[in-house]
Amino acid sequence: MLKEIDHENGTQQPSVENSPHKRILILGGGFAGLTVAMELEKKLAQDPSIEITLINRENFFLFTPMLHEVATSDLDLTTIVNPARKMLRHVHFLAGEVDEVDIDQRRVVVSHGFDHHRHTLEFDFLVLGLGSVTNLYGIPGLQEHALTMKTLGDAMRLRNHLIAHLEEADSDCCKTKKPLLTFVVAGGGFAGVETVAGINDFVRAALRSYPHLTEDMLRIVLVHSGPVILPELDEKLGAYAQRKLAERNVEFCLNTKVDRFSDGTVRLSDGTSIHANTLVWTAGISPNPLLETIPCAKERGRLHVTEFLEVQARPGVWALGDCSAALDRRTGRFYPPTAQHAMRQGQVVANNIIAAVHGTQKKKFRFSTIGQLAAIGRRTGVASILGINFSGFAAWWLWRTIYLSKLPRLEKKLRVAFDWTLDLIFSKDLVQFLDIRAPTVSHPEADPSEPSKTTENALR
Repeated sequence: MLKEIDHENGTQQPSVENSPHKRILILGGGFAGLTVAMELEKKLAQDPSIEITLINRENFFLFTPMLHEVATSDLDLTTIVNPARKMLRHVHFLAGEVDEVDIDQRRVVVSHGFDHHRHTLEFDFLVLGLGSVTNLYGIPGLQEHALTMKTLGDAMRLRNHLIAHLEEADSDCCKTKKPLLTFVVAGGGFAGVETVAGINDFVRAALRSYPHLTEDMLRIVLVHSGPVILPELDEKLGAYAQRKLAERNVEFCLNTKVDRFSDGTVRLSDGTSIHANTLVWTAGISPNPLLETIPCAKERGRLHVTEFLEVQARPGVWALGDCSAALDRRTGRFYPPTAQHAMRQGQVVANNIIAAVHGTQKKKFRFSTIGQLAAIGRRTGVASILGINFSGFAAWWLWRTIYLSKLPRLEKKLRVAFDWTLDLIFSKDLVQFLDIRAPTVSHPEADPSEPSKTTENALR
């Protein structure tokens, strides 16, 4: 085990075994951090002179490309998460929150447990894969009222929110259905488009179960700051996706942004107001705020790294995924923070950690985007694979095939494939996952020698 210092009482906790010669800490269990851990598990984890620890807030890996399918009842919520402890047999895992990173002293402060007690973990090599957080840009009302789509909890909340609004709007006493049945999504990138497409399919299919609701009562709106959605793809694909969604009665507010959200009204920068109780924010992310405390060169909060993905002027410290600003010398631009880049960076970082341990040659990171895909509902999609554009059913089939192949563990692949098969036959589930305690009573304890009134009545 790593040496730990208890911050509650200031004493050093005894190690279970002698401190290993080399200690590797991996912060973050997303695509980047988990890939590093899995690669090191294959090649270093069984070496008794090496100790590898992965620290992540949740005890699972979340497959985010399918998150919108959980939110809109295409998949069960457990199908896109994999327990970290089942994926890593020899790498140590700690479910905790990273509070501080001290590069100079080569230590990390972590809090965990019900009481959030703190420990200091020392390291010889450090991997920063802390991911990103949703950026609300200080827009009034978003922090208090907007929904986001970043975590499994976000997907569950959105699903519960959609069903709750359908239930409320269908009740006899509901007088103002319009704000309840108007759903606004901000952000025309992959997350926003897939979310708005999923919401549109879900609520329209659900109407058959709500006798007092009709399609003309629904309003689904996508707000995007650019002229065409999906700017990451070819403009023709974005235009195709926009046209298909418009045919399914999704409205678009283009070249505008959300200005504020309050009192059941979404106000846009062009002066437009939309009366809605629902705003899903997918329009911005920022690197983990913890990176601000690390003294090194940055690019919009991301750490500048070398060709080997090592933080500049910080030997033994690597950053990857959303945490790193890695320059592609062939294009002169930074690599995009996508899952496919994060996974390849994870492989390179693992190789370079092994090289640092053994004193061998490190490997430079070089990678070109293979493809990008988006599902836009009703078995249609858009995709660009190796420069070739696909749209319609073929793109949707590619989306499902490729992401199913990338989903870790055979068990989860089978569960997702089974859920998708059932989705072809049955309608979507309308069950809310509510954290409500069962009702209880606290009556005085009865005297066992006296018959109860129920017994007395039975004997008469």
